[in-house]
Amino acid sequence: MVRTPLTPEERERGERLGRLLREARASTGRSMLDVATCSGLSAETLRKIETGRAPTPAFFTVAALAATLGLSLDDLLQRCALLPVEEAA
Repeated sequence: MVRTPLTPEERERGERLGRLLREARASTGRSMLDVATCSGLSAETLRKIETGRAPTPAFFTVAALAATLGLSLDDLLQRCALLPVEEAA
């Protein structure tokens, strides 16, 4: 099965999600390893999500990270809504 390439908007949304998760983790003072372990993920998976290299993590992955970091899924949904990305001229 071939996966459809992500649109620029989807890639940007993944980067935004990663940034929000990284900022939330930093604000708690928790390490990447601690958050990953508590969420049932590897530190490498969390690193990929935080850096936008894994822009479409599974719902249950995002839910586990949100629970670990004390984030609202509703808030994440609103802050990660698809936004138009202007193409370089």
